[in-house]
Formats: sequence, structure tokens, C-alpha cells
Amino acid sequence: MPDGLAPTRAPLVDQFGRHVTYLRLSVTDRCDLRCTYCMSEIMQFLPKRELLSIEELDQVARAFIQRGVKKIRVTGGEPLVRKGMPELFTRLGAYLGKGLDELTLTTNATQLEQHAEMLARSGVKRINVSLDTLDPDSFERITRRGKLDQVLAGIDAALDAGLKIKINTVALKHENMHDLADMIAWAHNRGMDMTLIEVMPLGETGEDRIDQYVPLPMVRDALEQEWTLTDVSASIPNGGPSRYVRVEQTGGRLGFITPLTNNFCAGCNRVRVTCTGRIYMCLGQDDHIDLRAALRESDHPDDALNACLDRALFKKPERHEFSIHERGQDPSLERHMSVTGG
Repeated sequence: MPDGLAPTRAPLVDQFGRHVTYLRLSVTDRCDLRCTYCMSEIMQFLPKRELLSIEELDQVARAFIQRGVKKIRVTGGEPLVRKGMPELFTRLGAYLGKGLDELTLTTNATQLEQHAEMLARSGVKRINVSLDTLDPDSFERITRRGKLDQVLAGIDAALDAGLKIKINTVALKHENMHDLADMIAWAHNRGMDMTLIEVMPLGETGEDRIDQYVPLPMVRDALEQEWTLTDVSASIPNGGPSRYVRVEQTGGRLGFITPLTNNFCAGCNRVRVTCTGRIYMCLGQDDHIDLRAALRESDHPDDALNACLDRALFKKPERHEFSIHERGQDPSLERHMSVTGG
């Protein structure tokens, strides 16, 4: 690997002047859970030949780093169910300090117990864990699987390995509203931040999103009946779409991601690349460009990749267009979150 991997090409700047410095890189659409707000219970996953290889994922990451990306988050599906993750994290971890500032991961933690040490050795410092309840029965209903003990063991292993953890929780009207305060206290007691997320209308899941959706301002109002919440977002660099508060009674941080009640696109600094090599400039739009073709069909893949990135940034929209208005309406986008990368 060349020592000078740090930006060697023009930075990625969209037509609204936003610098893209954050890549969410999906490695698989597969998952060992079937969360009701994310995917159907019976899923048709992609054949292996359509996925980018470990080498191609590495090549894409290098191209982005050379254009000024400082942070890469590996996503899925559930990324740790894919074979070859130790090799990929070793490759990506080698870029830390050579253009890349942070390498991280979003996981459901079912496979985390056996991978936590590997992640720490690769240079990962912190991860996000998707967990919507601490109640075993609710966990089984939400995920359509029953692996809560496995998830909690994975969290324990990650903390033991020295990884910082943020818990991501989707607020679900009829499933976990009664759990949220206890979850926040549990997370903060273990030194973990937590972020609440509104349901996002992506893909057909077999559930009616209007039955699941609860506006987070309503959740905050309910929490403030019990706790004192102090806004701290302005003091958190690169806080992304979360708006953070400090819970004075626990001393921990709590984030709110509100794609439906409060659009947060003005400062967007990210793009997503799917496991098949499609670059989506916005989670809430269907416009994309095929990077896999540039990798596999061009005689000069590096040049072809960069030409694709230039086109993608020109087409990056100003904002997403999520909405939930009517009971039973079709999702805003047909593709599932697991296909896009969380």
C-alpha cells in the first residue's frame, strides 16, 4: 500500500457545497434477523456473484479515501454474517492514519461475540448496535427470531474488547414504547450512548408503517416527564443526523433521528454504496450509479470509478422525501433498508 494514500484527487463536493467525507459501505444484504420494520419475514437474498468481492470492496474504499472520505462505516444486512470480514477489516484498517480517520461498523450483535477482538485489532474504536428492546418476548416479535441472549453476549464481548458502543433503537408504537426509559438507563449505566430513530418507509415488510410509527418529539415529551434533557448537539462534532441531549439523571447522551418529523439533510456529508456496488447519493431517493460495472468492465477501473463518483456527486439531491401519510400506503421506496445498507 502506498504511504501517501491521503487525498490525491479532487474532493467530493456536491452541487450544494456539501463535502462528502463519510462512506457507508454495505457488504451483504443478508441478515440473520427479520425485523418487522426492516424486511419481510421471507426474503429473497442476492446470489453471491452479484456482490462485490472483498478485493472490490477494498478498491471502492480506496477510491473514496483518495477523494477525501475520512470515515467508513461497514453495514449490511448484518455485515458479520458475511465470510471474509476479518480480511476486509484488516485491509480497511490499514488505511487508518493514511487518509482514513475512522473505521466503524453497524451490527445487530448476534455475531459480535466471536468478532469483537478482531474488530479491535483492526483499529475499530466504536460501533453501533441495533437493539430495540430488552424484553425477550418483544425481541422475538420484533426480530421474528429469538436471539436476545446472543446479542447481549456480543455487547459484553465488545465492551470487554475496549470498543465504545452506541445503541440504535427504532421507536415502535406498540412494541417498545414502555421499554425506552429502562433501555436508556441500562445503556447509560454501561457507558453506552443511545439513539432513538423514527421508522423509515423503505421496502415492503408485511407490516403497516402507520401502525409502527411514533413521532420522536412525542417520545421526548414523555421522557421529559421523568428526566431533565439538556440539548448538547452543538458540542458534538460530526454528530450526523442525530440531535443529542444529555440525560441529567443518568449522565449519558441520547440522540434523536427524525427523518419524518424534522428533515436533517442540510449538513449531509455521506453516501451509501450497496453490496452490489450501487452508489446511492441519498437513503431516501432511488437514484443510483453502478460502480460494479466500472470495476468489472473497464480497462482502467480507477479512472472509471472516479468518473462515476463525479457523476454521483453532481446528482446528489438536496434532501430526502420520506413520508408516512395514509394507512396502508406503499413504502416511499421499494428497496429494503438491508439492501441499501443501514
